[in-house]
Amino acid sequence: METQEILQLLQRYFNGESTTAEEQQLNAYFSSGEVAEELAVYAEFFGGISELAAAQNDPDIEEEVMDYILENEHRDKTKYRNMWKMVTGIAASVIIVLGGFLFYQEQQKPFDDTFSDPEEAYAYATKTLHFVGSKYNQGLVHLSEFEKLKKGSKPVKKATEPIVEFYEGIRNVEGPEKVQTLQETDSL
Repeated sequence: METQEILQLLQRYFNGESTTAEEQQLNAYFSSGEVAEELAVYAEFFGGISELAAAQNDPDIEEEVMDYILENEHRDKTKYRNMWKMVTGIAASVIIVLGGFLFYQEQQKPFDDTFSDPEEAYAYATKTLHFVGSKYNQGLVHLSEFEKLKKGSKPVKKATEPIVEFYEGIRNVEGPEKVQTLQETDSL
């Protein structure tokens, strides 16, 4: 078979367009031992396919393939887990060292006053306290309305005191069960 014809068959094979007869021709060519130098790369590929085809009838092949896949998955997971542990450990170490360095730098820096003149600092503090006090007083203005409400509710409370005393007297004399039945009959 000519090299050019084999290259065309290979092209069709790798494109998934080859027939079974063409695939058998390729297998026969690469297993014959008379392979052209430029096609020697494909000889190993087709040799492996021939071995797999021969092992296709082997009942243990599925278990072996599954074991191989599971071992690789386990190895990959273990590798990534160990890598993750290492990366997080390094990151934590960097954060601790950086935090310690910044804390040390902060401790070494002397305390600087905002104001160099005490009178200027006093004036600024007074101004700030007046501002805060005015905001506080604005909030308290609304609470004065509660005092008006409390004064307005005194007559209502005074008017209901006899009724409350009456029910408390009944409760003391007859017990809580009777009071509840009296309240239910009053509400009807």
